[in-house]
Amino acid sequence: MATTASTSMAATAVFMPCRLPTSAVTPRCSVLPNLPPPRVSTTPSFSASLKQISEPRRISLFQVKASSSEESSPPVDAGEIFSDLKEKWDALENKSTVILYGGGAIVAVWLSSIVVGAVNSVPLLPKILELVGLGYTGWFVYRYLLFKQSRKELATDIEALKKKIAGTE
Repeated sequence: MATTASTSMAATAVFMPCRLPTSAVTPRCSVLPNLPPPRVSTTPSFSASLKQISEPRRISLFQVKASSSEESSPPVDAGEIFSDLKEKWDALENKSTVILYGGGAIVAVWLSSIVVGAVNSVPLLPKILELVGLGYTGWFVYRYLLFKQSRKELATDIEALKKKIAGTE
């Protein structure tokens, strides 16, 4: 038994990149801990292990909020969604334009993912762009969000842009 343990440790030491100590202590260079042998048992041992856990040690990771059926929204029917979409599609006059814009958007997303992947593969460029983004974010917060007067100015600029896009200006 002792010889098999030392040979398995030696085999682990050969495969793992670590230095062996020069002392007489058996080296443990394994990254993974030694696992106990698998138990062939049924649910009674599982329920026994649950009984061993004390109540204060149990930590709930999820919190569930109970609500009455009056507060919750009614379930969404898939047929209703498809019928609404069909009505909206039938109401469109320029269907070819919508298809063209949708296809263009898909191609644009695909091309931008290729460009982002290429930029991400350049060694220092992602970190430089991250610094540029942080710098711009800091400037934007200082310029538009820090003071009350500049927040009002930003709100008026956004409203003017909304009117310009909507064509009501």
